[in-house]
Amino acid sequence: MTPTWYVTFEVRKRGTLPKQRSPRETRTFTTEAEAKAFVRSKLDEGLAVFAGTINPSVPRQLIPSARIRAWLDDELSDTERHTGPDTE
Repeated sequence: MTPTWYVTFEVRKRGTLPKQRSPRETRTFTTEAEAKAFVRSKLDEGLAVFAGTINPSVPRQLIPSARIRAWLDDELSDTERHTGPDTE
C-alpha cells in the first residue's frame, strides 16, 4: 500500500555529532490510525509533533502541533483542518 499520512517530530540531541543534522524526522504511514498511534507514542516522549497527508491524497490535511491532541480525539472539524491552497 502507498503511504498517505506523514508524521514529523523533533529529534533529541544525543552526544556530539561530527556534522550538523536536522532536528526533525519524518515517518510515513498507510493509514490515519497508524499515524495517530505513532503520534501518541511521540507525545508520550514529550516531543513536538505535527502530521498531514501526502500529496496527491485528497483532501489534503495538515494538523499542526497546536491541534494534534484534538485530532487524536477526532474533535477537529473539516474547517479546522488546514488544507493546501488549491483544494477544489
